[in-house]
Amino acid sequence: MNEMNYQDYVARIEYSNEDGLFVGHIAGIKDVVGFHGESVLELRDAFEEAVTDYLEACEKTRRIPVISYHAIKS
Repeated sequence: MNEMNYQDYVARIEYSNEDGLFVGHIAGIKDVVGFHGESVLELRDAFEEAVTDYLEACEKTRRIPVISYHAIKS
């Protein structure tokens, strides 16, 4: 399993042979936030969009966003 970083967030990345896609999810937060892409570039864009969407959802619901536990260790 590989990781990708963006802002204070870390994603766990896997490749799905079945779907022919890179699949990721933000690690270390309670919410399930997933994303995917056919290429590493698409995956990077999808990850950044997922983080932005997560932060906007937290702001809308007045929740404090959680920082990935992996980012805290780094």
